[in-house]
Amino acid sequence: MTPADLSSTVARAVRRAVEDGELPAAADVPERVVIERTRPGGVGDYATPVAFQVARAARRPPAEVARVIAEGLAAEPGIERVEITGAGFLNFTLAPRAAADLVREVLSRGPRYGYADDAVETEPFCWARTAEFRRRAVHEAVVRMLRSQGRGDGGAPPGVAPVARRDGDVVAAYGRDAAGWAVLAVPARETPQFGAGLLVQDESSEFFLVRYADARAKALGRGAARLGFGAEPGETDAPGAPELLRLIAEYPLVLEAAAHRRAPEQLVRFLVRVADELLDFQHCVLPEGDEKPSAAHRARLALAEAAGTVLAGGLALLGIDAPDCL
Repeated sequence: MTPADLSSTVARAVRRAVEDGELPAAADVPERVVIERTRPGGVGDYATPVAFQVARAARRPPAEVARVIAEGLAAEPGIERVEITGAGFLNFTLAPRAAADLVREVLSRGPRYGYADDAVETEPFCWARTAEFRRRAVHEAVVRMLRSQGRGDGGAPPGVAPVARRDGDVVAAYGRDAAGWAVLAVPARETPQFGAGLLVQDESSEFFLVRYADARAKALGRGAARLGFGAEPGETDAPGAPELLRLIAEYPLVLEAAAHRRAPEQLVRFLVRVADELLDFQHCVLPEGDEKPSAAHRARLALAEAAGTVLAGGLALLGIDAPDCL
């Protein structure tokens, strides 16, 4: 079970509890259940405060509501344990998912990994080209994310701070992609920052870092082809693999949350984390010296390509080009 699956599973459990009379008909059945990583000192893998939301309309103590929801989730496949902490927080420990299954899913879905089943096409757009650049870039990114979650064109951020006058024509100065990254990297109400560092061609620039990591994933595939082997999802214990797998598994949840909050900057921050991990991991993917390609190399390549798929998909939703080479 992925974190995104967990969100919909909890929502269904609340709905069933209302339908079965375990919670009053007046209880608020949320369309979206917020699932977050357990904070330091917490229990389990993920947690949600949904019981508090339901309890207000149900006029029941949150702990009682949490107990009803937990009982409804006890037999759900993929959930290893449900615990209640504090006044009614639900905490989940998920059953381990095979790395091969996760990577296989990502590679089979391609850039649409993380999309809802009822997602609609994210293009084309009809925003007026005369609109201020940042407003257009933010609104288009938000609409793409909403569409990826099957939510149509349900609006954009209520307020977008424009590019400062001192920065002038940022598209002419930095190029559309770099300027787009800068305006999407901070919350819509904050003024974006520009400078020479945006165009630096090394990993000190997050804009370069993410696109370079995506290009490296593609280059690894080309290098493997020259050596006569391809990607094959499998289990791997290579250094860095667990963290990369964890991030890939979390991508659907991150994308759903960023769409819900109309906050492209959350997707930007996540892509930087994936890029960092992938660039550390890449060094163990291809055979070295006289080493022969093995099942381990094929599994590592598949994982690297899955991470690259997440990066490419995220950049596409932001409206930023992902070149094959940098």
